[in-house]
Order: sequence, then structure tokens, then C-alpha cells
Amino acid sequence: MTPPSRHAVETPSGKDAAYENFPVGSWLLPAKLRPHIAAFYAFARAIDDIADNPELAPDDKIKRLELFEDGLLGRRDDPSLRTATRMRQSLAETGVTSDHCLDLVKAFKQDATKLRYRDWNDLMGYCILSAAPVGRYLLDLHGGSRDGYGPSDALCNALQVINHLQDCKEDYLTLDRVYVPLDWMQETGASVEDLRGSAATPALRKVLDRTLRATEGLMILARHLPVGLVSDRLAMESAAIVRIADRLIRLLYARDPLAIRVKLTKPQFLWCCMQGVGEVGRAMLGRRAW
Repeated sequence: MTPPSRHAVETPSGKDAAYENFPVGSWLLPAKLRPHIAAFYAFARAIDDIADNPELAPDDKIKRLELFEDGLLGRRDDPSLRTATRMRQSLAETGVTSDHCLDLVKAFKQDATKLRYRDWNDLMGYCILSAAPVGRYLLDLHGGSRDGYGPSDALCNALQVINHLQDCKEDYLTLDRVYVPLDWMQETGASVEDLRGSAATPALRKVLDRTLRATEGLMILARHLPVGLVSDRLAMESAAIVRIADRLIRLLYARDPLAIRVKLTKPQFLWCCMQGVGEVGRAMLGRRAW
């Protein structure tokens, strides 16, 4: 199969960096690295859009994702795979492993066929493929962390669960996907059909809150991320993202994601970024004073 055009493989959704819960390639990060971050985001966005396209059959999604994998690994050179080719070139220039991109491909292949998650551990197994690679890529690109991948994995997985809760109704209605742990739903008497409602039932609300509490558990480790990073600029960005995640968790406790997509306003988003930058900036000044 040799697709004649870029759009024969990709199925752009129109979502861009403004849709994300975190700043993508912001001015906080080194200018020389931003083109590589943009290439990685474009790669991740393109394969995510394939997996989330409700008009594609599962086997078609998997075939398209396999083409992206071929392009990434240099097994296929075709104009329709320019996003994958650019990612391959970026990895060659930076020396970052392709493993993080390949894990994303695995996650989105899983999205094509797996529609339910039996428990929290099952969900975390998905997040370690679909979310953690983003943080791992950024760590590798910026010189790593003295604490390894653990705090980054925790933050990325938390952000993924937050996104699942924000979109829980839409995911179910458009893709028949449910990322809320099924065992917790069974324990409260909630049903996946409850996700169709205009408001969360009391049973479903209990499940959402329990999922948020588990996400707060991830944030305990995630808050250690900035201090361990080699790059001060990435530390500022990660501190801002930690603030964003904490704020979104509070909003999801207070609001109903079935009634409205719970998200930060622009001023709230900017305030979280300023708080994160200030936190790391003060720590840097303290180190210099010593």
C-alpha cells in the first residue's frame, strides 16, 4: 500500500496545541529545541487523530498506524508519511530514542480495539504507553532528570486521566470508549450508560471522585518533578503543568464533566504558568545565594 497523498494516511481532527491541558513548546523551553518538540507534537497529534476518528474501522486505524511506524523507522519513504519522516529526522538530529514514539503507536493501536478498562491498574497500563512517553521524550531531549522517569510518568499519567474525565461523555458517545475503571462503577452501581446523561448520577459521581482521588495520588510523586530536572527551563514548564493539573482536579471535583467540558479559563491557565515559573525562579535564586 502506497498512499498517494498525506491525507490518505492522516485524518486531521482540527485539534491543536490550544486543546491540550499543558503548554506545547512554549517560550519557556529553549528556542533550539522547539522545532523538535513541534515535530513530536505533530507526530503524536496525527496518530491520536487516526485512533480517535469515529469514521474509520479498527483494522483501518491499525493499518494507518503501522504505516506511521514504518515511516518513523525508515522502512517506508512516502510523501503521505511526511510527519513520521520529520520525526525520524528529528530523532536522528537529537539522538533521542524512537522508543517513546513507538510506545505512542502501541497505545493508539490499543485504542482502536480496546474500549473498556477493568480497573485502575489496567488504566495505568494504558497511560504508561499513551501519556508517559511524552514526558520521557521531553526529559531525554532536555538532558534528563536526577530522579529518573518516575515523577514525569506520574504527572503525564495524571494529565491523561484528567483528560479522560474531561471527555468521558464524548469518548463514550462518539467512540464507545470508557476509561473510567469498570470495577469502581460496579461497586457503586453505576453503569456506562450513565455517561449518556446530561448530569452525573450520584453513583457515577462517586466513581468520578474516586478516580480523582487516585489521580491525586499520582500528583504526590509528580510534584517532585521540577526539582529533579537538569534543565531549569523544563523545570519551569513542568512546575506550571503541575499547577495546571492540580487546578483541573479541583475543578473536576466541583463541576460535572457530563454537563460541561471542565477546563481552565485563559486567565487561570496563565496564572498557573506564572506560579510555576515563579516557584522555580525562587528556587534558582536560592541556589545562587548559597
